[in-house]
Amino acid sequence: MEQKSLDEQIRGQTMRWEWTEGPTAGQTHEHAFHSDGTMDWRVLDGAKAGTTGHEKRYAAVEVTEDVHVVSYLAESGFTVTAVLNFRDGSIVGFASSSKEWFPVRGTFEVPRAHARPGEKQR
Repeated sequence: MEQKSLDEQIRGQTMRWEWTEGPTAGQTHEHAFHSDGTMDWRVLDGAKAGTTGHEKRYAAVEVTEDVHVVSYLAESGFTVTAVLNFRDGSIVGFASSSKEWFPVRGTFEVPRAHARPGEKQR
């Protein structure tokens, strides 16, 4: 994967995504976006708490200073594409497979322990 597809606002960060709409509504997932283009995630709450996954590739692109797009293909066959608004902490996007499609919404935060110096916290 080309380095330019690993937006520096996302690369190397660990974020918590709390889903309010879509197939995982009511769950919080922690996403660790590694510098090598891989991503690990885990479910923090609910019936699937403790479930983890490792995805071989993600892409992240800056749209504006406050808006970034992240996309990854999960081993489950679902592609998740999420637009992150760093100004208000909102997420909007889509989860899809070859047979299903869902709009998704939620919020996100970068926990203090994982934030870069000078970065805004929610």
